[in-house]
Order: sequence, then structure tokens, then C-alpha cells
Amino acid sequence: MKRIFSTTIGLLLAGSALAAPQLSPQGIIVNPVPTDLQVRVWVNKDPGKTGNPVYQIGERIQVSVQVNQDAYVYIFSVKSTGEIGLILPNAFDQNNLLRSGETRTYPPAVGARYNLEVAGPEGQDRVLAIASRQPLSLAQIADIQTGRVNVQGADNLARALSIVVTPLPQQDWVSNVAFFIVGRAAVTPVQPVQPGTGTLSVNSSPSGAQVLVEGRLVGSTPLSLVLRPGRVDVELRLGGYQSFRTSAQIRPGETTVINANLIAVVQNGLLQVNSNPPGAQVLLGGRVVGNTPLNLTVQPGRYEVELRLSGYQNFRATVNVGSGQTVPLNATLQALRGALEVFTNVEARIFLDGREVGQTRSGFLRLDELEGGSVQVVALAPGYRVVFQDIRIEAGRTQQVRLDLMRAR
Repeated sequence: MKRIFSTTIGLLLAGSALAAPQLSPQGIIVNPVPTDLQVRVWVNKDPGKTGNPVYQIGERIQVSVQVNQDAYVYIFSVKSTGEIGLILPNAFDQNNLLRSGETRTYPPAVGARYNLEVAGPEGQDRVLAIASRQPLSLAQIADIQTGRVNVQGADNLARALSIVVTPLPQQDWVSNVAFFIVGRAAVTPVQPVQPGTGTLSVNSSPSGAQVLVEGRLVGSTPLSLVLRPGRVDVELRLGGYQSFRTSAQIRPGETTVINANLIAVVQNGLLQVNSNPPGAQVLLGGRVVGNTPLNLTVQPGRYEVELRLSGYQNFRATVNVGSGQTVPLNATLQALRGALEVFTNVEARIFLDGREVGQTRSGFLRLDELEGGSVQVVALAPGYRVVFQDIRIEAGRTQQVRLDLMRAR
């Protein structure tokens, strides 16, 4: 079996006991709860994970993984196009339980029945390893026999995996990622400066940005290149940040330095407002924006949300919406209660719909926290005729009723 292997994959990090896994702008699952379970994944050209090694299209690659405790390991690849593949387990390597301190390489150096080859297009690719103390169910995500994954893109993979790991104790899973470059590099980084050449030093904040010289991918920052003299166009790309473009003049025997401060891409977020019962008026920052259920596209930031519905208490909440984040706000509205004041000419026992609720003292009784609706008020006193009256209790209002009792003959 020959497996075509390449690029960008969603990264999964340690879980959180109080919060669900979150996505970074690069499609990475971040879970802040620390765990003593560790996994490490790397590619054969960069065992020390010191940078982004470059692989040519069609070149064979090996992926190695190690755990510090017994764990089930799952390895994914994601291409720069968003295509995702399952490396482990696969049809030939289905035993994905690694023992503490064990290192395995895929495909193995001896006796392998399949190859992993780097496929185009050019770009930055990733390998994701997930280690779990319990087996994970990937039946809804991947086909082990073919290696196909039925989601596309790092974000979608990360979201699918967050669902898979959610039932686990938060400290029972962890992940790690390895990066590499796929391309036909037009220039090769060389440390010694040759006669008649110059050096281009490219740095970025944050680091790890792809570097393209004259439109060709040559590595990632920080990067030092030996080039022939002349003017070159340089571009830096990093997921979640705006592309950086500039030109540089390469001079013999000199070092030209590019320091790029990358600007984060600000993506609108989605605020989903729902209420029970629905139909509540929604105010955002004191401005009416619609009625529930309501989806609002908003810029990243902090928002004061208020819900109003006749007969119900106002609901207020503060929400934070991050870049590209979907934030649900679900409000259960509390019904307003009404009050009733009963006046009688003598002390009397008071009943509401046949249920005794108190006795007037000095001819007065106040009843609070009453549900809205029609109700029959009855007054009884020894030696007096029964008096009753139908009234309607309105939410948020105080109703008054006077019952004058006549002596019985």
C-alpha cells in the first residue's frame, strides 16, 4: 500500500477540566489543563524539531512518535489544501498502543508494507499526534482501511477531534505537532557566504512564517539564505496573520536583514442569542438589534446584552467574542409575578380559587408573587354572607379588590 502524505493539520493540546477545547486562529485545539501524559512527534529530517525541514514533492518521509506513559496514539496529516489523512492506525499498522518510553516510526525502517510520500502542492504541512489513555472512537471521522478522513481543513478536524475527546477525563489526553515544508526551493539555505553572493536574513514576529522568494517557498522564519546579487521580492505567510510583502536588495558580501512584525487577521465573530420563551427583544450595548432567536455578526470584543419580553424579568449578560469565534448565549427568562391587595370591612378569611391564602387584619391583606391570570377571590367571616369577585392578576402590577360583607339574617 502506498500512501500519499502531506500537509497542514490541526493541533490538539492538553485538556481543560472546566472548559471545552478551544480553537486557535490556526485551527489548533487548545486545552489549558496540564497533564503528566506527554507525546512527541517528529519527521525524519528534523528529529530535534529545531525548524521546518524542506521535502521535495514525491520524496519519502517517515514519522516518529514517542510517549512517556502507556497510551493509544493517533497520527493525522493535513495538506496545505486542507486534505486530511490518517497515518495511524492504518490497514498495516493497527496496533496503536505504545508503551511508556517506546518510540515507533511509520513506516518502519524494516519490513514496511507501505510508503509515505510527500505530495503537492507546495506549502507548510503538519503532522498531528494524539495520545490518550483510553482508545478513541474515530468511526465517524476516518476509515482505517483507506486512511481517508471525512472532514476537510484543520479547523474542521480540530472541531471533530474535540468532540471525540470530550467524554474523556480532561487529563487523559494530550497532543503534539510537527511542521515541515513541501516545495521545490529555488534557493537552498547555505551558511558559508560564497564569493559573489550575499546573505538574506528573514525574521518575523511571531516566528514560523513561510518565506517565499520570487514566489518560491524556501523555508520559514527565522531563515538565512545565500543569494546572488540583485533585487528580490519577499513574502511572508502565517495562518491567522496578514501576508507581509517587501523587496530586498542583495549585495555581494553583505547581509540584508528583514524584520517583519506580522499583523493578526481580525475576523468577525458570531453571537447566537436564544431565549426560552423565544421572541424576546435583544439589546446590544443598549441598542435594539432584533428578537430571539437571533444570530449577530460582530467584531471581536466585549458586549453587554439585554433581553426584554413582556411579562418576564429583563435578562442581562456580558459576553466576550473572539476573532472568528461563535459564542452562544442561551437565556431562560423568569416570569414576572403580580400582587393583590384585599380590603374588607371586617376581618375575614380570604380564598383564591378555593385555596385559603390568609386573613385580613384590620380589613387588609396583601398577597405577593402571584402568577398572572384570572382568579376568584372569596371572603368568609362568621355571621356574614359570603362575598366573592373575579379579578385578573397582571404580571408586574398590584391589583386591588374591596369586598364588603353583609351580616347574615
